[in-house]
Amino acid sequence: MQDQIKNIISASIEVKNKVLQDQAILKAIEDITTITVEALKNGNRVYFCGNGGSAADAQHLAAEFSGRFYKDRDALPAEALHVNTSYMTAVANDYSYDVVYSRLVKGICNKGDVLIGLSTSGNSGNIVKAFETARERGVITVGFTGETGGKMKELSDYLVNVPSKDTPRIQESHILLGHIYCQLVEEKYFA
Repeated sequence: MQDQIKNIISASIEVKNKVLQDQAILKAIEDITTITVEALKNGNRVYFCGNGGSAADAQHLAAEFSGRFYKDRDALPAEALHVNTSYMTAVANDYSYDVVYSRLVKGICNKGDVLIGLSTSGNSGNIVKAFETARERGVITVGFTGETGGKMKELSDYLVNVPSKDTPRIQESHILLGHIYCQLVEEKYFA
């Protein structure tokens, strides 16, 4: 069993080493840091969305902004779109699960806000629809996906597509890159 444990850890390290060598991903993190700081300074907000484990990661990253990361500082205006279970279950029941995020994007997002969608496949229907609505509203879209980017690739203003097809390894890299993003935004916004 210890060999299996070591193999899983090694697989995670291997994906992170690929991320480390991927100039497009490193540039995307740099770019989304810059655009997020600009958006926040302009009075805009940051929204996150995902499904399953990616929803947990979205909520985690939103909390790093609205709570704190390293610095004892004011809250930043950020939230995960799925935390209102009454809304989620009502809209999923009355309309469709595919529109749970797009309805919120249409209702609360403004031009210049940043919408971050996490989907390991890049094909989550509700996030794809949210990104389509975001485009119509002038909301900046950031996709955190797996290797291909899926349907989100064409709808993302900025794409962070982790070079893997293995869902747990992708999610592990999403949280690593998300933490880096949170740290850099905090440092630059509160400099």
